[in-house]
Amino acid sequence: MPFLGQDWRSPGQSWVKTEEGWKRFSDDKNNNATESKSYCKDEEFYKENLLLAMSYDMAAKKRKKDLLNYNTKIPYFHKDKWIYVHKASTKERHGYSTLGEAFNRLDFSSAIMDSRRFNYVVRLLELIAKSQLPSLSGVAQKNYMNILEKVVQKVLENQQNVRPIKELLQTLYVSLCSLVQDMGKSVLVGNINLWVYRMESILLWQQQLDNIQINRPTSKGMTLTDLPACLQLNIMQKLSDGRDLVCLGQVCPDLNALTEDRLLWKRLCQYHFTERQIRKRLIISDKGHLEWKRMYFKLCRCYPRKEQYSDTLQFCTHCHILFWKDTNHPCTANNAESCCIPVSPQGFINLFKY
Repeated sequence: MPFLGQDWRSPGQSWVKTEEGWKRFSDDKNNNATESKSYCKDEEFYKENLLLAMSYDMAAKKRKKDLLNYNTKIPYFHKDKWIYVHKASTKERHGYSTLGEAFNRLDFSSAIMDSRRFNYVVRLLELIAKSQLPSLSGVAQKNYMNILEKVVQKVLENQQNVRPIKELLQTLYVSLCSLVQDMGKSVLVGNINLWVYRMESILLWQQQLDNIQINRPTSKGMTLTDLPACLQLNIMQKLSDGRDLVCLGQVCPDLNALTEDRLLWKRLCQYHFTERQIRKRLIISDKGHLEWKRMYFKLCRCYPRKEQYSDTLQFCTHCHILFWKDTNHPCTANNAESCCIPVSPQGFINLFKY
């Protein structure tokens, strides 16, 4: 039995692979010319196949590298749009779920195109930018930046939700400034030049958002100011952010007078904060009235506001799977809907804290 090892010092005779299989090659000088020619042809065929296989292998590796390259805009995604949340190793599963894995699997790139989920994803991106960015894997960090770029492009196109995106970019830039300074402590994945380039992109996006000029509608139909004052107040009561009321009051003097309504700001305070929180931050005017507008902004600085979203991620308490509401997940419960609870952005972060 010949020794077929790759070591050049191994004993035995030389063997070459041909179309008909492995053939023995002898170095005997008495071999005739036909055997020598046959060996040369077999050797050339073997070398040609070897080079061809190497080229195919290199091409496949290059395609895989290009797919995961930081310059590509193709997101890394999985076929299943859900993730099993497990925090410890079991007999059935080894390891635990991470925030980066969930970020890759749950297809946030498509979620931002849905107006019901847009604010939810933006809030989640902001929470990750504040404290969780170093915990993401390299692929998840790349996906984060690609999704952020899509968010900015969508805002530039439809000219909506400009303020929350500005706040998100500012939060991310401040976080990256501190993280890049600690680059030697391995807090970010990738070359520092790459992150400097990303910070420059963030500054460019901020400049583009600052230069947005909202065009007036071309239609000459009825506007908000044409409605009766009672209807205008009813519309203002649907706004859940006091900053929107302030911006609305800057349109014209009539709207400014309506936005100063004390009952409007009282409802905002009662919606976002508890009675105990309100009692701790009372502000009384010289006339003995409660300054609900000033109290609202003071409460916002002290306590988090109530968050409300049209569509959120769902968590199945029976099978411990995190998923979007319109996607199916392999649940074995008899009544799967009763086992599902909505997950807030902060709740999403807390699911992957260990």
